[in-house]
Amino acid sequence: MPDQLYWESVSTLLPMTYRKKLIEVALPLEAINMESAREKSIRHGHPSTLHLWWSRKPTATARAVLWASLVDDPSSWPEKFPTLEAQTQERQRLFDILGRIVVDTDKKGKQKQVVRGLVSWDDIKDPQVIQDAQREIARCLAWGRGEKPPTKPEEVREYIAQYAPPAYDPFAGGGSIPLEAQRLGLEAHASDLNPVAVLINKGLIEIPPRFANLPPVNGDDRKRTGLESWRGAQGLAADVRYYGSWMREVAVNGIGDLYPPVTLENGDKATVIAWLWVRTVTCPNPACGCQMPLTSKFWLSTKKGNEAWVEYAINGETSPPEIDFVVKTGKGKPREGTVDRKGAVCLACDTSVKLDYVRSEGRQKRMGAKLMAIVAEGKNGRIYLPPTKQQENIAFSAKPTWQPKTELPKEALGFRVQNYGMTKHADLFTSRQLVALTTFSDLVGEAKDKAFQDALAVGLSDDDIPLNKGGNGARAYSEAIAVYLAFGVSRLANRSSSICFWDTKGENVQQVFARQAIPMNWDFTEGNPFSSSSGNFLGQLDYLTKVLENTLILIKSYVFQHNAPVANSSDTTTKIISTDPPYYDNIGYADLSDFFYVWLRQSLGSIYPDICSTLLVPKSQELIAAPHRFGGEKNKARDFFEAGLMQAFKRMNSIADANYPLTVYYAFKQAETDAKDNVASTGWETMLEGLMQANFSIGGTWPMRTELIGNLKKNVSALASSIVLVCRPRGENAAKTTKRKFLSELQNELPQALKTLQEGNIAPVDLAQASIGPGMAIYSKYSEVLENDGSKLTVRSALQLINQLLDEYLTDQEGEFDSDTRWALTWFQQYQFDPGLYGEAETLSKARNTSIEGLETAGILTAKAGKVRLLTRDELPEKLTAEKDTRLPHWKLTQGLIQRLLQKGETGAAELLSGLRQQKAEVEIARDLAYRLYNLCDRKGWSSEAIAYNSLVVSWPEITRLASEFAAKPSQGELFN
Repeated sequence: MPDQLYWESVSTLLPMTYRKKLIEVALPLEAINMESAREKSIRHGHPSTLHLWWSRKPTATARAVLWASLVDDPSSWPEKFPTLEAQTQERQRLFDILGRIVVDTDKKGKQKQVVRGLVSWDDIKDPQVIQDAQREIARCLAWGRGEKPPTKPEEVREYIAQYAPPAYDPFAGGGSIPLEAQRLGLEAHASDLNPVAVLINKGLIEIPPRFANLPPVNGDDRKRTGLESWRGAQGLAADVRYYGSWMREVAVNGIGDLYPPVTLENGDKATVIAWLWVRTVTCPNPACGCQMPLTSKFWLSTKKGNEAWVEYAINGETSPPEIDFVVKTGKGKPREGTVDRKGAVCLACDTSVKLDYVRSEGRQKRMGAKLMAIVAEGKNGRIYLPPTKQQENIAFSAKPTWQPKTELPKEALGFRVQNYGMTKHADLFTSRQLVALTTFSDLVGEAKDKAFQDALAVGLSDDDIPLNKGGNGARAYSEAIAVYLAFGVSRLANRSSSICFWDTKGENVQQVFARQAIPMNWDFTEGNPFSSSSGNFLGQLDYLTKVLENTLILIKSYVFQHNAPVANSSDTTTKIISTDPPYYDNIGYADLSDFFYVWLRQSLGSIYPDICSTLLVPKSQELIAAPHRFGGEKNKARDFFEAGLMQAFKRMNSIADANYPLTVYYAFKQAETDAKDNVASTGWETMLEGLMQANFSIGGTWPMRTELIGNLKKNVSALASSIVLVCRPRGENAAKTTKRKFLSELQNELPQALKTLQEGNIAPVDLAQASIGPGMAIYSKYSEVLENDGSKLTVRSALQLINQLLDEYLTDQEGEFDSDTRWALTWFQQYQFDPGLYGEAETLSKARNTSIEGLETAGILTAKAGKVRLLTRDELPEKLTAEKDTRLPHWKLTQGLIQRLLQKGETGAAELLSGLRQQKAEVEIARDLAYRLYNLCDRKGWSSEAIAYNSLVVSWPEITRLASEFAAKPSQGELFN
């Protein structure tokens, strides 16, 4: 496989003073990435659904990276695998354990590719798969110790526990890495400065093993104890579900009147799923004064067969006039919304209002809300109903007894609401939402007390040792239940805020954090926590109890709050380190996680007083480059980040077990261009500089598909992959080299690396950051790379050289394109799809050995009235047949495939492609052209156009697979002439 050959070549850059691990030589990358991408869409029972965390890495990726870091590559044992053939055969056996792609056939005979092995989320539920993986880890440990490897599952687990080093992630975040280390049989250590991250990790890896295989203590489930095995954390899950249901019952009795049902036309009562609101401000027109509804849309449902929308009527009999809403269903469509980025319009008088006025009204606390529609549970789906004054008045009658009056950051990444007068965390919720969340939060403590009494009654120890001190008796167990109940309340907050919105396609309540931000919502959704539909409390609990039910791991692990650059008392033990550090200024974790922390602290402050000791999440020590924390000075923010990251890497170097590589995940788009058009990235520069200063060398790099491109990300040029850097300490006697020699090595090594990346179908948006790895592997093996004047070649300069070679590589690929396409590329670069002068086009055509007439005949341009213009994708004919000759330019093929992909999805594009199976080489060039066009559009800042080319490459494996199936059908004819 090409990717194996490439990664072997990179890994030989470092001197051999250790046994190479599999990750330093080769990986079944396609299988790992395929499963990692799929995993992002798995919900029920997946660890990520315990509690939200931003940019959490797929467990498949973490599992693969850790296992391949623990298992020796066959080339490390020449005495056992003396020939290249033997090593290749053994490596393939390891690949089959880790991840392999197979074709499955369902009951209807439909075939699809699936991943099997350790990386598969489905397969790890099979104990045999985990045992096979652990056996390889134990075998490598035993060989290294000169002992006979254990074979029985229990012996294997004991051997790993005794001889494998602990695994440690000092930036634990959402907990994927320590969780997967634990799954592989290692003692896992996790730390993070952020208290929300610490609590999540405790819930994932520290609490479940402490109460493993314990039956539930509640009376209802105790009756089934003889019928259930209660493996792993299943007993704990049953208790969380039981006491959560008890909390709901108590809450309904206390505040249920705030959530009344609605009366249908036939007189029946229906439970409300959600109340749909719009924000309002007073119209500034003195002759009007209406409370202007501010909404981005009037659609309620775009679901086929259940279309619904809102129309309005002006009630002029009142002064000022009022806007009344009515619900319409069936055929038709609503008007556009009343507000956008430019401003708003008054429905009553058509006055246009600038957004500055709306912001000013918000800051003066004069922004209100008006009920627009009600969504209720129907027998055959959602029912959309008009608002009533009674429903609106009940909502306004709610009076919270407590609310989080902590301040929102005045300036922070991803925050927009402060401009509209929302300055405290309480402002992100309606009064009724505050009442509900406070009620549930208070009930966590009552449920804990109830669980404590039940635990004592069934015989758990009354040792009074709390959970945070390592207890495992009745008190600790009841506190453990409270942790998960608090997670349920925290999850509910994410669906119970005035930042939530109604998904008109899926017909459900969408969360606050649809992305890594708290944006301004004009029309918002207030879900019913007592319904049985979207956004209810028991539904949130169901997500996390399913996680616990799937938690069968028994390995004791440790989680602590700690700032990664600072030494810790546990540093005396060497560890295998794998980590996902912060990405410069991409995500403001601390500011965002305050949204959850204010509720978690309310419920868990007495259980974890040290972790919850601060009023808000610690900010000043958070390792991100946030200029607003340094008076707006970007250089100070950068220096803080670089110094902290370097210190963190130095600490890792000092505690890393020398037998294992350090693996670092990083994803940061290069988007900075200097005056000479050189491209680099401060984010990458500071991270790599930290590694260099900490005396690490990069021995291997892997582009891992860790980000789900879906929902909001479909419409942005978002990174799909993280680059996993495989590092070892640089030798003390590492040589220096010159810039000239470094550039020569780059020119020799990088093109083959880039070719392999393209063959592995890396997304164009990820290609620039993926090329950093092999380039910096060369740079980092030297103690210094020297400029002609003897000064040090900086990391930034090295990144610019790598990007220059990437541009040259993609430009050189233009030689593969036909002359029509080379003309189109040059013309597109200057005019995109806009018209240009005929004379310029004709001159260029002669230089490209084609003609305007020929280009027009080929169907890629139109020429009239002295102007020439490339045809847009919408103007291309469906079958793309050439009229007068047989040439089909690569340009037309690529644009035609993209158009079919956008219109009819991967199946439509595959159907189109199948007619060209006899010209496979030509088909592959279409993908190469998409890479070139993405690179060009990205540099030009043509984001929307760049997305189209990125989409084609991302979808390429599935398109070509489906095209093969179409071509195999006897009835399949050619779609191209």
